Amino acid sequence: MSRTCATAVLMTFLFSAGVQSSPFEPVEEIAERYIAAWKVFYPSVAYSQGFLSSLTGVEDFSVESIQGWVGFNKTTLTALEGSSADLSHDSRIDARLLARQIRSEIEKWEQDRPHVNDLGLYATPIAESGRRVADSDLLSPDEKTAALRRQFVQIEALCSAAEGTLENGRPDATGRALGELEEAALFYEKELPEVSLGWIDGEALQSFVARSKQTSSAIRALAEDLRYDLLPRLALSDEPILGHDDYARKLAIYTDSGLTPERLETMALEEIHRTKELIRKLATRYWDETYADQEAPRDPGELVARALSDLEDDRPRGEQEYLATLKRYAQGAEDFVREHEIVTLPPEKTLSIVLAPESAGPMARIGYVSVPPPFHPNPWTTWYLATIPDSHPEQEREDFWRSFNYPFKKFIVIHELFPGHYLQLKMLRENLHPVRILFLYDPFTEGWATLCEEVALEAGYAEGEWLTLLAQLRKRLENANRAYTSVQAHCNGWSEERVYRFSVETSLLAPQFAKSLWGRLMESPMQMITYMLGSLELSEIYQAEKTRLGEEFRTKDFMDTLIRTGPVPSDEYPAILKRYRR
Repeated sequence: MSRTCATAVLMTFLFSAGVQSSPFEPVEEIAERYIAAWKVFYPSVAYSQGFLSSLTGVEDFSVESIQGWVGFNKTTLTALEGSSADLSHDSRIDARLLARQIRSEIEKWEQDRPHVNDLGLYATPIAESGRRVADSDLLSPDEKTAALRRQFVQIEALCSAAEGTLENGRPDATGRALGELEEAALFYEKELPEVSLGWIDGEALQSFVARSKQTSSAIRALAEDLRYDLLPRLALSDEPILGHDDYARKLAIYTDSGLTPERLETMALEEIHRTKELIRKLATRYWDETYADQEAPRDPGELVARALSDLEDDRPRGEQEYLATLKRYAQGAEDFVREHEIVTLPPEKTLSIVLAPESAGPMARIGYVSVPPPFHPNPWTTWYLATIPDSHPEQEREDFWRSFNYPFKKFIVIHELFPGHYLQLKMLRENLHPVRILFLYDPFTEGWATLCEEVALEAGYAEGEWLTLLAQLRKRLENANRAYTSVQAHCNGWSEERVYRFSVETSLLAPQFAKSLWGRLMESPMQMITYMLGSLELSEIYQAEKTRLGEEFRTKDFMDTLIRTGPVPSDEYPAILKRYRR
């Protein structure tokens, strides 16, 4: 689809949004139309969510297309506000989630303005779209050739849009984006022509190769022009500090609430103090049981430090030992959840646990879960464990394993797998509301996984294992620290050094985690608040429901209701729970 064609389709959606057959259009129809337009505007993102029909699409970030998309969002928001007030609870929730998504899109294009300030907006689809098609096994040779020929035109249009629209950027990010463009130019100049030998021949091959090299020249010309014209006048800092007003506005949109930075800061600091007191009490109990013949340190800080040192001493000595132990922990967590009827587990398990490869770069030291796109037919999940090769220097390995110790990992399998992220995302694939899958309420995801820790420990998981319980509290403290330092960094002028020092000295973070915190605060300040905010919201609902139902409360009923409803704003759950269990 050419740039003009894509824009025309978007304008069609925009026009149809204003034409309704009845005074009140059903939310489901508004949502269906919005998702269709979203897939046209963001084909790469749509493909990443499992919409295979978006495989060959390339984003159109021309000024006209962006204006059409913003206008479509505003018109759709008006349509949502005009939908019938007599909605079912489910429809009202979906309308709320869709409105939140729309406000975030308007915020992105009118306030952040990445089309003006971020070369990466253009460089990423330029670099990835052709490679995605060339590597795909979903297309026949003729389909692949035709798709790539269309993409040549679209990519050159993206180059023109970037050159005509970009005005600013951040030096480091712009440098990385220029690197992406250079790799893309090389791909179209050399790699794609070589790969295409496998499916094109004769005169068609010569024409295709010439066209591919023409696209390479357009990409290289863009990179060269920006390197000499844009780089010298970049005025944005490498550290994207939001400032109080922007942070407050984004916080309100992200949480779909009246939460202010000041209130979030207070909540986080209270949680830090509350959790530190719990840690002190638990460290005292641990000492009394483990070192009954020794006098406990008089200084509470020293007592906690000794307990945390013991926690970190219980650590892996090598990668294969670590992998085998984590697989055993995972099976133990799954068995515990099933035996204690914490939540309904599906009969089939679609999960692998492996060591993160060194090719993952910095993520190899953090670990990550690769989840299947929700609309993709392949349901498989892989947990890539944070690791460090046995070949690395001994002190470096010891420092790493002290952070990723066994007590920490024994409870984190509850958070990551059973019944945490793995189960939640597996169930999300079955949700009947596409809006809840694509435009989910973000705090729920980390809130659910952290609530799972609370519920499992309350049910007796790791009972009597003081260091595991201490590790969980330390993680809870880290969650509060993330929210607190998010506000401090973006609203109150804290430096990276001050964030690190507070995180280690006050919030007791392991240095391995404290070192990576600043980068995450800069990249995703709102996501960093979800660990604490989501868990506090869901924990409050959990405790309130136990009080409401008393002896009739069943953990499995509660957890099943939450996970089957899906990631919706937390204040919607009380009414849902009352509907299913009076």
